[in-house]
Amino acid sequence: MEAAMDLMRRMPPTQVDTALSSLLLLLPQYSSELLSRVDQPLQVAWDAECLKHYLLCDYNRDGDSYRSPWSCKYFPSLEDGAQPSDQLRKLEVEANEIFAIYRDHRYYEGGISSVYLWEPEIGGGFAACFLIKKDGSEDGQGRRGLLQHGLWDAIHVLEVGEEDEGLAHYRLTSTVMLSFTTKDAPSVSFSLSGSITREMQADLSVAEGHLTNMGRMIEEMEGKLRNGLDQVYFGKTKEVVFTLREPLGSLTATSATGQSLQQVVMDDILRK
Repeated sequence: MEAAMDLMRRMPPTQVDTALSSLLLLLPQYSSELLSRVDQPLQVAWDAECLKHYLLCDYNRDGDSYRSPWSCKYFPSLEDGAQPSDQLRKLEVEANEIFAIYRDHRYYEGGISSVYLWEPEIGGGFAACFLIKKDGSEDGQGRRGLLQHGLWDAIHVLEVGEEDEGLAHYRLTSTVMLSFTTKDAPSVSFSLSGSITREMQADLSVAEGHLTNMGRMIEEMEGKLRNGLDQVYFGKTKEVVFTLREPLGSLTATSATGQSLQQVVMDDILRK
């Protein structure tokens, strides 16, 4: 199991689904553990009752069905699927409304989001999962730039402890998966994909409510993850590109616009 997890940590997001399917065939006895521990690129489904898209993950799955955060129904239909308590469902509805505003008007300018809440099997308190998917491809929602293919998947899982003297313990585990491809037709294309995971904990006053505390932690974490991606992936790529040298005795490789190969790649990177 540890060898399987070590392999999955090294997989680029574009190959996670293929690698996970292969591992499930090789290690069927670990299927449940693999599905719960491996972060997969988020899939999109349609709520036929509320006419809205929602995101699929292990936290809203029951068997082969997935619960929509909008109608709280399972698709395909499942009569005895797990449901949050009335109190958590009320908080879940409010969280989805607020997170949609965060997604559309603060940072993402579009995309799809879903929030799921549930009661853990062990211990008190509750857990929550905040999901955002942004498609920056040519035919994706909210396209910006010249991406031939571009996906950003953000997964934030929060464990909230029971209140004690006006305080609650919050533990946040966040993962961002990024992949994109640009193309300066017909000669030059550039691809990059990777993921980053971080964790933070805090004891916070519940005077302003759980949603306020969770929102602030996610906002802070997303800033750190973006900076981390910029340093680890874009920073290293820029460093490599700046060391490129033209072969002696040859002309500079040019794109259809007449730019050098280095210029084209750097323009693609800086545009992100």
